[in-house]
Amino acid sequence: MSKIFEQFGIDNQVCIITGGAGLLGRRHTESVLEGGGIPVLLDISESVLTATKKQFEQQYPGRTIEIFETDITDPQSLVKVRDELLKKYRHIDVLINNAANNPKMEGHAKNMGAIRFHNLPTEIWNEDISVGLTGAFLCAQVFGKVMEDNRNGVVLNISSDYGIISPDQRIYRKDGVSEEEQLVKPISYSVVKHGIIGMTKYLATYWAKKGIRVNTLCPASLYNGQDEVFVSKISELIPMGRMSRPDEYTATILYLISAASSYMTGATVILDGGRTIW
Repeated sequence: MSKIFEQFGIDNQVCIITGGAGLLGRRHTESVLEGGGIPVLLDISESVLTATKKQFEQQYPGRTIEIFETDITDPQSLVKVRDELLKKYRHIDVLINNAANNPKMEGHAKNMGAIRFHNLPTEIWNEDISVGLTGAFLCAQVFGKVMEDNRNGVVLNISSDYGIISPDQRIYRKDGVSEEEQLVKPISYSVVKHGIIGMTKYLATYWAKKGIRVNTLCPASLYNGQDEVFVSKISELIPMGRMSRPDEYTATILYLISAASSYMTGATVILDGGRTIW
């Protein structure tokens, strides 16, 4: 293996992935496994975590995959994970802040509905901020302190193209549906994804001389079985003319959490097929 490719290795590094059992979380897990690291999946559903672990154990025989049913908005829950990992491995090397309440066209998410700005329930706002921003903040506090003490670590915050631009509500509209019943991407998602980028910049400067790098990845337009009308609408907004595949993020994730990006911190990497430059 050439010296360049060796820089992508993260052998035996303990890599925490929040929302680890979700669609992108599983791709992040794949990145860690491909690099030789130990993925630690945090999620709120034990059954989904167990199924995800089984899937990767079959795909990567003999590799270690850790799972923890965890509420990332609860500091004590995170401290318990931290203590168990330190007892077993004595180090934590990477944190991927991936968890968020993502209002999707598919799946009938309660925060992706016929809700206008003026009547967005405070409950939804608070829940979205709690998971997407407060959860990332708490994880950075708890696991970042370990990295700070060891003077080594990487934090990767997952934002979105909606951390760069505003949602284009036209792509969610459906013909023949009244204005009051049209789907709307809520403001809370935009605030979370913009806030994540701000958190990255703050922590990157705060930890710059303490051996910790902090960057943001903005995935975008991920295809996950959306209907043809929606796919057509959003594809027209993308210079490459298509939505992204889940496997198109894995190599970039590994780059960002490995020594291959050793001089990168505070950066925002956008993978959007060119959407945000139009």
